[in-house]
Amino acid sequence: MKVVILCGGKGTRLREKAEEIPKVLVEIGGRPILWHIMKSFSAHGFHEFILCLGHLGQKVKESLIEDSGWKRGDCRLQLRPAEGPRVTLLDSPDPWDIVFADTGLETNTGGRIKRIQKYVQDEDFMVTYGDGLSDLDLGRLAEFHGRHRKIATVTAVNPSSTFGIMSVEDDGRVSAFQEKPRLGSWINGGFFVFRRDVFDYLDDASVLEREPLQRLARDGQLSAFRHEGFWACMDTYKDNLMLNQMWETGTARWKVWSR
Repeated sequence: MKVVILCGGKGTRLREKAEEIPKVLVEIGGRPILWHIMKSFSAHGFHEFILCLGHLGQKVKESLIEDSGWKRGDCRLQLRPAEGPRVTLLDSPDPWDIVFADTGLETNTGGRIKRIQKYVQDEDFMVTYGDGLSDLDLGRLAEFHGRHRKIATVTAVNPSSTFGIMSVEDDGRVSAFQEKPRLGSWINGGFFVFRRDVFDYLDDASVLEREPLQRLARDGQLSAFRHEGFWACMDTYKDNLMLNQMWETGTARWKVWSR
């Protein structure tokens, strides 16, 4: 099953790190977050990637092909230009087959997926963002999708609030206080599995999280796979600092490839 990774974001809230590089190349523990995402998928047996490039997309190509940070260990690159913008990264544990797809500088998420339609044949495929990390069992996610046979499956996560929550009585007395409790609702965790039929719900201007997912839900074609484990989104500089600290202290729960 191929894995589509949305790599076109500008990382506007990560200016301290992402002014001159795309967001997916911002590092955690000395490696781009994109490397961490791909390692997670590869650990579950998914080695074929389609990278939807946009903002500073050429730097993603250069990083993968030239930067030794990707190629530490016994590995080599096999370029296959006859088959298009494609490269095979042969690392001893992780044989990655990578397609670089230029999906435009300003294209929205759904439009980027629509533009890689030619790389996906008659098969289901996975999609994720280039800024999310999790200890999600991706194999179980794929199996869940296969059993339910909806067009789309989204991973639902129940994150902690970024703020402390208070219960305040009418007289102003605080009767309870919880520091950053779990939210009471599920949100989109950013790990999807789609049947190829999803392309019928997309056009070049689509924002995946708006009309396409809303329409899929109305049509009864959207399932949710609940994940109650670790999940984090590197949206801000503060998030990047937190993830780097977890890596340095050996508490990086998304590092599933070392288990």
